[in-house]
Amino acid sequence: MSEVLLSSTYFGPVQWYQKLHRTETCYIEKFDSFIKQTFRNRCIIATSSGTQVLTVPVERTTETPGAMITMKDVRISDHGNWRHLHWNALCSAYGDSPFFEYYADDLRPFFEQRWERLYDYNMALTQKMCELLDIQPRLLPTEYYQHESDMPDFREVIRPKHPLADPDFQPHPYYQVFACRHGFQPNLSILDLLFNMGPESVFFL
Repeated sequence: MSEVLLSSTYFGPVQWYQKLHRTETCYIEKFDSFIKQTFRNRCIIATSSGTQVLTVPVERTTETPGAMITMKDVRISDHGNWRHLHWNALCSAYGDSPFFEYYADDLRPFFEQRWERLYDYNMALTQKMCELLDIQPRLLPTEYYQHESDMPDFREVIRPKHPLADPDFQPHPYYQVFACRHGFQPNLSILDLLFNMGPESVFFL
């Protein structure tokens, strides 16, 4: 594919990064409505007790109950010391993985610095992950919302709940620290692939 349309993600799943790797230009949606319980502000990691969801808290979206807010306007909340909690969760889950220490210094600043808006934070994370994965997609924010697009549109396909069919994505098993307890768990956060496979991660995309 030469172009693709994707929603913004917080350390998105392997499926999402597959699109980035296989596409020349990736438009990251900036003007859609923010929807809770999506990869826009959450990722899923593997732990000793199973999967764990890490969610970036956001400020109350609007003064009007039920009203939607545009993704570009969503502000990150400092509620609950979430940065510290997320980093500790990653250290606990992946401290014994083959490549956690190798990448830790590159990623720790994202849990120490503050971003005001979720979209900007996610874009910064995506750019860093592309650098660490050694993939070079052209990442562009959308300039307006298109209800229908001529390019492949995965904005509502890659979701943690009720996923739509994506025949282009077939997860390939790779080494996971806790696979002996829970079996291989597909399509987790890209961090799971990176910490377990390191420079070979790109071959699974």
